[in-house]
Parts: sequence; C-alpha cells; structure tokens
Amino acid sequence: MKPGAFLINTARGDVVDEAALVTALQSGQIAGAGLDVYEKEPAVSSALLAMENVVLLPHLGSATEETRVAMGMRVVENVEAFFAGNTPCDKVV
Repeated sequence: MKPGAFLINTARGDVVDEAALVTALQSGQIAGAGLDVYEKEPAVSSALLAMENVVLLPHLGSATEETRVAMGMRVVENVEAFFAGNTPCDKVV
C-alpha cells in the first residue's frame, strides 16, 4: 500500500496481521486504518487503541435493520428445521 493509503477491515479480524499493521502505521508506511473486527476479538491491541490515525468500531458491520431481521429469520428457519426432523442449515457441532 502507498503511504497515503488507509486500510479498512470490516471482513474478519484474522485477515489482518495486527502486529504488522501497527508497524506500518508507526513507520508511516500507510496513513491510517479503520477496523470493525480484530485479530484477537474481542481484545483490541493497546497499540491500536493509542493511535490517532486509527478508527476502531465495536464490530458493527452487521448492525442494520435488514441484516438483524435476516439473522433472526435464519434462527427461526433453523429451529423449524430441527423440530421437523431435518438438519438445520447452520448446524453447530
């Protein structure tokens, strides 16, 4: 990434090596970062917390009405499948 770039991660925490990110931010290799997920979630690196060029959010990427309704409906579908004797779509083993 070029020096003026900002890294944005709203996907998965383990996509970004946070130690390498801290080094890149401290050295000016990149300009800043915006994170909604963390490598060792829910823990957040103290180095990232201390940086002025980093914006940290508490994993809000799915916090839309549409997404939360869809998540709730998925639970209903899984429960219905279970009680109907079928394997739920999102079976946790």
